[in-house]
Amino acid sequence: MTLDDASFAYQLMNEPAWLQNIGDRGVRSIADARSYIESRMIQMYRTVGFGMYLVELKATSMPIGFCGLVQRESLTAPDIGFALMPQYRCSGYAHEAAGAVMRHAAQQLGLAKLFAIVAPGNERSCRLLQRLGFVREGVFRPNPDDIELKLYAVVLP
Repeated sequence: MTLDDASFAYQLMNEPAWLQNIGDRGVRSIADARSYIESRMIQMYRTVGFGMYLVELKATSMPIGFCGLVQRESLTAPDIGFALMPQYRCSGYAHEAAGAVMRHAAQQLGLAKLFAIVAPGNERSCRLLQRLGFVREGVFRPNPDDIELKLYAVVLP
């Protein structure tokens, strides 16, 4: 992700499924998206060497979503996340992108384990994670006032 991706980030982060399953990040303008990319995504690259990546169509380089890793203080390993624009869901793109991120995590980053957190009711993401080899491990609550999220984990080869 770069600051040049702010327009796309603004669109994706205000898409109804994003708001329902990932949450409102307060991105109300392209300027907000630039600020979010700088302070959250690019800062994570600087801090831990990985983060969320832009998912693009191979043939046209058109952005269609995000997929990558997030390091949370409350988890002992990074968690994988993904989100696609509606017209690209259920087409194998999320599986392909998540699989590539998992291989990168194991081969280039040397990670042994990944987590995934899923909002209640997001069964499509749960099924994808299971196809990728993740197993339900329990629940995760990022903050005491937050709702319980489903916690999945996978041991990387």
